[in-house]
Amino acid sequence: MLAASSATAQQATEPAASTEPSYICTSVTATTVKTFLAEIQEAAASGVDIIELRLDFLTDFDPEQHLETILKACPLPYIVTYRPVWEGGKYEGPEPERLAVLKMAALLGAPYVDVEFKASPYFFADPHEVPLSTKVILSYHDFKQTPDAAVLNKLATAMRQAGADIVKLAAMANDIGDAARMLDLLRNKDGPMIALSMGERGQIVRLLAAKYGGHLTFAAMSPERASAPGQPDIGRLAGLFNYRKQTAATKVFGIIGNPVTQSKSPLIHNTAFQHIGFDGVYVPLLVDDLDRFLAAFADYDDFAGFSVTIPHKEAALRAAKDVDPVAAQIGAVNTLIRQADGSFKGYNTDWEAAIAAIERGLAGVPGGAAAAAAAAAAAKKGGGAAAASPLKGKTVVVIGAGGAGRALAFGAAARGARVLIANRSRDRADALAAALAAQYGAAAAAAVSYEDLAGGRVAGDVLANSTSVGMAPNTEESPVPAAVAGQFKVVFDAVYNPLWTRLLLDARAGGATPVDGLQMFVGQALEQFRLFTGAEPPAELMERTVEESMGVKK
Repeated sequence: MLAASSATAQQATEPAASTEPSYICTSVTATTVKTFLAEIQEAAASGVDIIELRLDFLTDFDPEQHLETILKACPLPYIVTYRPVWEGGKYEGPEPERLAVLKMAALLGAPYVDVEFKASPYFFADPHEVPLSTKVILSYHDFKQTPDAAVLNKLATAMRQAGADIVKLAAMANDIGDAARMLDLLRNKDGPMIALSMGERGQIVRLLAAKYGGHLTFAAMSPERASAPGQPDIGRLAGLFNYRKQTAATKVFGIIGNPVTQSKSPLIHNTAFQHIGFDGVYVPLLVDDLDRFLAAFADYDDFAGFSVTIPHKEAALRAAKDVDPVAAQIGAVNTLIRQADGSFKGYNTDWEAAIAAIERGLAGVPGGAAAAAAAAAAAKKGGGAAAASPLKGKTVVVIGAGGAGRALAFGAAARGARVLIANRSRDRADALAAALAAQYGAAAAAAVSYEDLAGGRVAGDVLANSTSVGMAPNTEESPVPAAVAGQFKVVFDAVYNPLWTRLLLDARAGGATPVDGLQMFVGQALEQFRLFTGAEPPAELMERTVEESMGVKK
């Protein structure tokens, strides 16, 4: 049996709740005692509040020899976890010995010990063995699914009754609606609680735990060292998502899409929010079904607005109770703003941003979206008639008939261009051409076969790709052969990650003027920022932030 001396008890204590209502914790998972001790120091210097000591990862751990040394080495409050394989951990030994190590850690002064709910009857068999100074976290993990709300609430109550100082529930999110149930736990908690959703679809629970009163959330020291699916890294959680400054009053915004991992929207909007002192946070929302997502979060009035990207822009139009006339005409919505009655109004900020970028390409005007926004503001202030669009009388070939394709097509037609639509599904191209013809006349639009375009048999002045072909990680893909890209005067690609897509590289090599999707992305984000906050966007900062993140040199 291990022996403990009160003189060696660790002096670290729980962080003061009055200064930090929700904490950031990272896990030490090195496999040897030597590297474990080094990783403790690395974790302590990473900016976290609490360190989880995952003793079950150690392959050379001798409790008699190493436990006290490990605890003494930790300069921050810490959680001692010795997770068995039956609860997703690494420990495969006898249960009595495992629980004895956790009790000894408590006697040595551990601020927290994590005990699996299933093991709680044995751990608490003699309650006098655990000092009151140690907070016992009773934990439950479901690595396959998220139980329904009734089961989660029953578990939380049973864990509290079993003796938990802090209840911890972690479950796999197979749909973002599962995350709503975990946030509901935090909203309705009756004591300290840690609620976590595993997987990318549940990441918002980790990012928003502070707002909803979670005792702590877990973050990795770096993206590649995440100890659980969907776990953010410390720098992004504390910095980009402003975790420690979130309050119940913080408004939530986000990017709805699938995929969303590659999106720069959280970067551009959170940077701008913090710059102007706006109390909001913008999160990635991996959504499979838009209606299901909106229903799951229907009573979350603090979810104030969303950007909408592939493949949900047309579904967003249907979901909006009220729709801006331009968005209704286009037939696609890329922005949803919650109204006072809880419903959403839909807008489309894509079309003007994309068309302005193409017009600058045709006119040979340098500068990005920020410069264009400044020029537009100056022109509006100065008054006078607007100059004719360089698109007037031109032929624009649009690849794709989805939400972004519709925005490009209607925008080009509104500027006086003739629009040809190529889509792999011909019936969608026909439907879009018919909608344009009904609005702007029979000569304004026509559908062409994708095969004819790829074969170089479709002529035009501008080629505009609205699809996700060429988006990271599939960076060598292009919607058309290289020879076709060079046949146009200007080639626009809505994809902005990577900045130089295969399509744009081929266009430049063929002598066309390439126009990158970053200009559209920044331009539409500027207008979204106005809708989200009611304030003027810091355009140059937003553009520079995204450019720097992508290594763009001006």
